[in-house]
Amino acid sequence: MFDNNVFKKDSCKNTVVDGKVVGFELETYITYYRAIPLSMVNEIAVKVDGVEVPREAITCSAEGKDWFTLDEMTTVTTYKWEYDVPLKIRVAQEGGLSKGEHDVELTVETRTAYIPIPIHGVNSRKVTIA
Repeated sequence: MFDNNVFKKDSCKNTVVDGKVVGFELETYITYYRAIPLSMVNEIAVKVDGVEVPREAITCSAEGKDWFTLDEMTTVTTYKWEYDVPLKIRVAQEGGLSKGEHDVELTVETRTAYIPIPIHGVNSRKVTIA
């Protein structure tokens, strides 16, 4: 139902730190109608051109300041992912994405307090890195 929220259009870009490309990032909106703590994010997976990104390379931030690995997020209850604010996802990858077009797939799975099964959303986009 909320699969269009899974991968925010035009959000994929390389991450530059101190003038060096250290990876890439993208954004997702929650696939639910209200906020949840980061601890209720079951899984985030990224594929680029059909190749799955290692889970250990992914970090997330609810506000763009404090970043957590997926394992750390299981205990993060003080940061909420708000309904209308995108969750920022970074992938550590030296050199980031090469220039040109890529097929990027994002999977997001969350839990809620009163729905007994996880909410699973997947969306793919063609992105162009300049």
